[in-house]
Amino acid sequence: MKNIIKHSAFALATASLLGMASCSKQIDDAHKNPNADVRVPVETLLPGIIGNFVGSSSAQGSAYGLANDGLYIGRYVQFWATNTTLNQYDRMGGATGGSDLLGSIWAMHYYGMGRNLTKMMEWAEEEKKWDYVGVGKAIRAWSWLTTTNTYGEAILKQAFNTDLLVFNYDTQEEMYAETRRLCHEAIFYLNRTGDGVSQANLAKGDAFFYNGDVNKWKRFTYSVLARSFNHLTNKAIYNPDSVLFYSNLAINTNEDNATAKFQASGLSGTFSFMGPFRSNAGALRQTRFIANLLNGTNSLFAGVTDPRAAYLIRENSTGAYRGVRPNYGPDGLLTAEQPQNFWGGSFGSTTAPGDDLNARYIFRNNAPFPIITAAEIQFIKAEAHYRKGNLAAARQAYLDGINLNFDQLTSTYQTNIPTNLQITAAQKAAYLSNPIVAPATITLSHIMLQKYIAMYGWGLVETWNDLRRYHYTDLDPVTGQQVFRDFAPPTGVDLWPDNQGAWAYRCRPRFNSEFLYNIAALDAVGGRALNYHTKEQWFSQR
Repeated sequence: MKNIIKHSAFALATASLLGMASCSKQIDDAHKNPNADVRVPVETLLPGIIGNFVGSSSAQGSAYGLANDGLYIGRYVQFWATNTTLNQYDRMGGATGGSDLLGSIWAMHYYGMGRNLTKMMEWAEEEKKWDYVGVGKAIRAWSWLTTTNTYGEAILKQAFNTDLLVFNYDTQEEMYAETRRLCHEAIFYLNRTGDGVSQANLAKGDAFFYNGDVNKWKRFTYSVLARSFNHLTNKAIYNPDSVLFYSNLAINTNEDNATAKFQASGLSGTFSFMGPFRSNAGALRQTRFIANLLNGTNSLFAGVTDPRAAYLIRENSTGAYRGVRPNYGPDGLLTAEQPQNFWGGSFGSTTAPGDDLNARYIFRNNAPFPIITAAEIQFIKAEAHYRKGNLAAARQAYLDGINLNFDQLTSTYQTNIPTNLQITAAQKAAYLSNPIVAPATITLSHIMLQKYIAMYGWGLVETWNDLRRYHYTDLDPVTGQQVFRDFAPPTGVDLWPDNQGAWAYRCRPRFNSEFLYNIAALDAVGGRALNYHTKEQWFSQR
């Protein structure tokens, strides 16, 4: 933590905290920061803060955000695996040695957003730009929830305190409470008008997210609240009515989807993290689990080919959809059965092409990267209704979720889909009316597997939350079948040896701060244990 606080953009400008006040005025006047004024316009801070949702870059490091850790969390949830064998993360291993892998969300929260976000909110409040204050609190609420769901215990009460060199860890339960507190404060400020509030001015900093629309930011905030209540299905305090209340106020149309957008020109950071220009997804291949969900061989959707397949994953040379078994690379697949890579190249190719003319979905250079979508919220509602026993309402929300995901794909991600593979209205209607997909009475498996499909590729931490809530292989007490039907986490020799037979439930904190500067706090939670990443988190414990 020390290193992150030390190098945060505005932590560097804290000379006044270091006992130099008596002579600072003359020195500051003579030696202003050559890179930026000590105080900068809040409009210039917000774009970089929003960039951290997916993957930011800076002089102190790069790729802080969801996507870089998602390369590895995506293997835990079997969105993808590598095209070779014996990969540590395909086997649910955690980061080891001096690696900073799986520490990007930690760095996003404490450094990339960090003091920059704190200063933006402080200065916006002084300038009575209440919309910037509300947006800042909404982003920090999302960041707290994402960070604690990735790492479990983390630094809350002492976070962003530049007077400290070491920092104590706090509980996940406390971070959930902080998330909700910030959400309610965000709504308060987003509801304020007058003074410095201006859609046009907010759009200056918000050009690549909501373009200054505070109503969309409010729905984003309510979506964070809905997620926070939905995560607690294993707890005695779980309340489906709270889930439904906030879901009804949340993102419910695709026009309100929270997506990070990319200019895709000039600097690397303006391109999508998963596109060929950034060249991060070269070794990733779709897994057997997602391919079988879409090709009709998953046991729940047996015989039903999903029209979304060409939008989400890649076909092979025969036009069929197959996927790899984690830790086995192409083993078990004939050459003709091996899927293309996500940029449209051959299975064995890991080299990014010079353009993205064959890339699809989130794997294009300028493809929007979803953070929260209307489809996700409908599946959250479906699960809450189901748990309340309102099966009719659960089924309707379930169908609405599928419908919204179809529409999201055809409106936003149809680029480079061959004409003969593009979804038609008739195909969508047939899928939604198929009794295998939409029986008169749905099950938890229907809800969770369709949610998995709708969040494929970008859901990352949230999909991992779902799998951890159901402990990967929990059985549905109604059907007696695995909730995540056919999901097979690694076992035996396929599981990373350090795991000691257990599956991954968290990431260890970022090495290049906690393991170098904050050892006592890390040891207090057992963070240096080789199997720390298998320690179950509070939110998923029964």
